[in-house]
Amino acid sequence: MNTATCKLLGYTKEELQQKTLPDLISNPISCSKYLTLLSERKEVEDMEVELLSKDRMRISCILSASAEEDLDGTIFIQGIIHDITNLKKAEKATLQAEKLAAAGRLVRTLAHEVRNPLNNINLSIDQLSHLISKDDNHFLLDIIQRNSRRIGGLITELLDSSRPVDLLMEKHPLQGIMDDTIAAAIDRITLRQINLNVQYSDEPAFVMADREKLKIAFLNILINAVEAINTKPGIIRIGVATQNGKHTVQISDNGSGISEENLSRLFEPYFTSKRNGMGLGLASTLTILQAHKATVDVQSKVGQGTAFVIGFEEPK
Repeated sequence: MNTATCKLLGYTKEELQQKTLPDLISNPISCSKYLTLLSERKEVEDMEVELLSKDRMRISCILSASAEEDLDGTIFIQGIIHDITNLKKAEKATLQAEKLAAAGRLVRTLAHEVRNPLNNINLSIDQLSHLISKDDNHFLLDIIQRNSRRIGGLITELLDSSRPVDLLMEKHPLQGIMDDTIAAAIDRITLRQINLNVQYSDEPAFVMADREKLKIAFLNILINAVEAINTKPGIIRIGVATQNGKHTVQISDNGSGISEENLSRLFEPYFTSKRNGMGLGLASTLTILQAHKATVDVQSKVGQGTAFVIGFEEPK
């Protein structure tokens, strides 16, 4: 391997020499496919795989390899690994933005179509309230009115979740915003007897941000982490770090984890695995983070936990 491979995976050359490529492929199915192709065809061409780095981060790659025979008859494998992690993240971000935009258009259309008859219902209730005495089943009008207001409130909530976020951008340290977020969630964390591990970089990680909006985004992720933990001891780790001119915020838990199927739909509006949820929390979180030009990467394993990694560019 060359030095680029060591840098990509975080291993030294000596450490990599003690491993085989299948040791580094994260998905057992992909690993089996790789070995089968080499065995049957003696070649693997442009296969998309995820490799695990030394710190257990998943790296999206395109892998090409072939089985070759040396002069003395020894079989060896040679190949090339292309890192496409940033490309995959960009594709994912574009897809998420398109989904949010499509959902926003649908919400605005539905809100318009629902509000017109709803206004007629409310006007009719006002007229009927003068005609029906208090003692003559007036409580039925109260029920209609309460539920009408509830529908109106839901429409407003849906519209708010789909509108572009107006930001008041100022220079703030991520550590301070995260401290505010933790303070807002500390009662839930304490009541659930969850251990909180916080690690910040020594230098302030300044970003241009709307402090309150970003706090809401972090809080949605943190509350989800709290609610995902159903075993003891529960652990939530929060970190703020800076590397290569980029700040990262990581929020991870040892909760129930998210299946591959649900992970791909995580930020979709109205998708939720919660019994009483509306599926707007993470959708609005993504809207806020995209408005801050932040990147979001989520890694999860069922039964082991979930990690959100959010990246911010340093202000120039």
